[in-house]
Amino acid sequence: MAPDPGEGAVVGARSARVGAARRLRRPAERRERGLFLVEGAQAVGAAVAAGAVLEVFAGVGAAARHGELLAAAGAPVRLVTDEAAAALSETVTPQGLVAVAALPHHRLADLVAPRLVAVCVSANDPGNAGTVIRSADAAGADAVVFTGGGVDPFGGKCVRSSAGSHFHLPVIVEPDLDATLAGLRAHGCRVVATAGTAERDIERAVAAGELDGPTAWLFGNEAHGLDPTGLAAADAALRVPVYGQAESLNLAVASALCLYASARAQRTGRSGTDGTGGGGRRW
Repeated sequence: MAPDPGEGAVVGARSARVGAARRLRRPAERRERGLFLVEGAQAVGAAVAAGAVLEVFAGVGAAARHGELLAAAGAPVRLVTDEAAAALSETVTPQGLVAVAALPHHRLADLVAPRLVAVCVSANDPGNAGTVIRSADAAGADAVVFTGGGVDPFGGKCVRSSAGSHFHLPVIVEPDLDATLAGLRAHGCRVVATAGTAERDIERAVAAGELDGPTAWLFGNEAHGLDPTGLAAADAALRVPVYGQAESLNLAVASALCLYASARAQRTGRSGTDGTGGGGRRW
């Protein structure tokens, strides 16, 4: 591997720094070094705002377009060739901007009086997992927990799909489902599972005031949903009503509807008015 050129020079794909960053595309490397890659201006901007960026690689064209962002990075900025930018990217059309960020180490025990938590159980699609993080962020959730194995939430596709939301709320990895549920209940959360076969739906639950209090939603994976163990461990199971002829909803869509049902219920209760007195933003 070629040594790195001097400060200010354009770095090639064979440089030691690019090679070290590229290895962070591997889950084991991320865990060992406590680092992960963030790609694209929006996500890099969120990482910069959070103070999580340790190093930035920018193609010459991207550097010209995002000079203000790079000036605010608070970390070394390496100009790279198009070939090097492509080597760091996991997309077909790289944006030419990739940052190395510190891997967060959030824990369930560190949450303070959470009101809304999304729990991905054995998630198997990184794109949908990232969208759940983004939806949870938009709904004002306090955390997203990944449990039961499955995707690494700090992998490239998941981070891109979250559009920067990884840096807006805690993303927690807790492999053991039982430990996750115990931790959530210790925080006072009612655990609600999503199941297409559940007798009751989220609209009836909202009307009955069941989602007004602290709630942790369990979401299964795309292929099989929640297994019987996960369903049995929940305090209740609810479904999203389907009014048309679709067989089911995409996991990311269903999770967004559930999270927003809770967010709205917690902000309005059953009175139909926003708890802040201002009406809130419409959803």
